Amino acid sequence: MKYHVYSFEKLEVYQLARKFKKEIKMMSQLFPKEERFELISQINRAAASIAANLAEGSGRASNFDQAYFTNMSYATGLETIDHLNTALDMKYINEDKYTEIRIKLDAILNKLNALYKFQINNKSTLKGKV
Repeated sequence: MKYHVYSFEKLEVYQLARKFKKEIKMMSQLFPKEERFELISQINRAAASIAANLAEGSGRASNFDQAYFTNMSYATGLETIDHLNTALDMKYINEDKYTEIRIKLDAILNKLNALYKFQINNKSTLKGKV
């Protein structure tokens, strides 16, 4: 059975955010169990929100509304950095893993920034163009 592919699913930044979410989830499973309701929950929610906000924003009619959710994706990416910093400070991840994750997140954030600028500067609807 075939299913419809939505415009946000075609975005490279969404695809990267989706992979990033999975990587964070797998990484956080190695954190101490006592962090289950704190750092594990927070870092997973923040990483998941990057992709989720892109999906939600794609359903908005105007580029301005879409840009709002792209900006929310960017903001939750920054929140994820704070949680990664905590994981590093607590020695739940080492410097190499931190650097690897940060490089991936920086690439996502740069693409989100470019998408946001496109959305606020483009007068026509975005559907399927990025």
